[in-house]
Amino acid sequence: MTPAETLDFARESIYLLITIAAPSMMTALIVGVVIGLFQALTQIQEQTLVFVPKILAIFVVLLFALPFAGAAMATYMDNVAARIAQP
Repeated sequence: MTPAETLDFARESIYLLITIAAPSMMTALIVGVVIGLFQALTQIQEQTLVFVPKILAIFVVLLFALPFAGAAMATYMDNVAARIAQP
């Protein structure tokens, strides 16, 4: 592999990682902000209140995003295998 191909491979890997992780991370961020606003408005100071809704929301998002993530990783692995096979 040339240095340019190595950088291209690393760039594709990072882009895939961000693409797969973004739905769950954005969901955690949005749910955290909403629960934080709710706590500020109602003056509830319970620190553990955020965890259960955030976990449930991430679980639901992962149920919908996993087929996309699996297809993206399979396509990426096909590209990696093709790069390995070429002389």
